[in-house]
Amino acid sequence: MDAALFDNLRLELRRGCLTLAVLAALRTEQYGYTLRKALAEQGLVVDEGTLYPLLRRLEGQGLLASEWREEAKRNKRFYRLSPDGTGMLTALLAEWRGIDASLRGILSESSHGLAESLPAGR
Repeated sequence: MDAALFDNLRLELRRGCLTLAVLAALRTEQYGYTLRKALAEQGLVVDEGTLYPLLRRLEGQGLLASEWREEAKRNKRFYRLSPDGTGMLTALLAEWRGIDASLRGILSESSHGLAESLPAGR
């Protein structure tokens, strides 16, 4: 298997999933570090160089709201879903569920045993 090709395709797959995961995680207000930690605890490790530009982009698109607050004598930027973000999360989750159902069907019916041979979590 071409490792470089796999890495590129894996990153492409993760990009869309990460957006959905961030929106879902920000149903509860968090600042960057706690968000990153929460995602990692669920098995989605994200480096700062990926997370913070994504947060800025989502805020620029009107899907997140943020505010600076002092906590433990440090200024921290807290993020949460905006009303538009809540609507977008609902729509994206419906799309995700449709894609997931389709993939499950394709893998189980059309792959002639491929689904059973794939490693979990890959």
